[in-house]
Amino acid sequence: MSDSPSPSLSRVLVTGGCGFIGSHTVVELLEAGYEVVCVDDLSNASPKVLDRIAQIVGDEAARRLRFFKVDISDEAALAEVFDETTPKAVIHFAGFKAVGESVAKPLAYYSNNLGGTLSLCRVMDAHDVRAIVFSSSSTVYGDPDEVPLTEASPKKPATNPYGWTKWMIEQILSDLWVADSRWDVVLLRYFNPIGAHPSGLIGEDPKGIPNNLVPYVAQTAVGRRDVVHVYGNDYPTPDGTGIRDYIHVVDLAKGHVAALAWMAGREGVEIFNLGTGKGSSVLEVISAFSEAAGKDIPFVVDPRRAGDIAQNWADASKAAEQLGWKAELDLADMCRDSWNFQSQNPNGYEA
Repeated sequence: MSDSPSPSLSRVLVTGGCGFIGSHTVVELLEAGYEVVCVDDLSNASPKVLDRIAQIVGDEAARRLRFFKVDISDEAALAEVFDETTPKAVIHFAGFKAVGESVAKPLAYYSNNLGGTLSLCRVMDAHDVRAIVFSSSSTVYGDPDEVPLTEASPKKPATNPYGWTKWMIEQILSDLWVADSRWDVVLLRYFNPIGAHPSGLIGEDPKGIPNNLVPYVAQTAVGRRDVVHVYGNDYPTPDGTGIRDYIHVVDLAKGHVAALAWMAGREGVEIFNLGTGKGSSVLEVISAFSEAAGKDIPFVVDPRRAGDIAQNWADASKAAEQLGWKAELDLADMCRDSWNFQSQNPNGYEA
């Protein structure tokens, strides 16, 4: 992995750059010397993130960051951003991401996530920018036949519209390369990102009721929720609760920097799992967070949720071998940093 950006990809456009993973990736890109063009419509993010990023990276690095409030589905507005900034590569995060909401509002998810990606690709192609890193997900593996999951593990039918959009966008980008071999596509399949920047300045701030475990645990610890709901304790796992591969968001962000350094000048489609290679159960996460917060986190056991699977975790050896990347932070680090952000920002980015 290179310590400095490739000259050919030194200016990167990041869609959804004010979101949870996007904001941490912008920090890592700036600290690695990249120029960053952040595009976000702020529909599910706070503009305060930009000031927080500047505090983290310092004035000199912050001068290499430009922000545009643009919906990527607005091709004319997005084209103006490309005209003005001439990026050399794109990291694509922008999209709706709440699983439960996607079940209730499938048309909104397909329209936004697929439509936005198609608009982005058309604008990229028109500006001769064909290097893209896509924020995909381990959801494309569905209910796995065996673990750990490798990049060669079969994709399975998704269990919700959000998962299908990740599945379909992977196919769209792969088909795009088949049609035009000048494209350079990296599909990063994340496992379960948690944690926050160690400064406590940026972290996960979901709108409404959190869909994912750790934000719910964090909000319970800070008093915004009464109790954590554990969905099922009768899975075929050591303690009966679901097992997932949790990865620190800072490690994940560094994986994008590694992918950019690796892909410079290449053409084709490549897939990488980004995970720790170790699974943790729901009860283990609650216990680790309780230790980080210095208090017991109350929880109740509810029936299983439809679509949940017993366990999955990554084999991330391909990323280690080819990208020179591996996760360095453990579950205790993730819970410590998540609590640090939540305790400093009890209502998220809102006052």
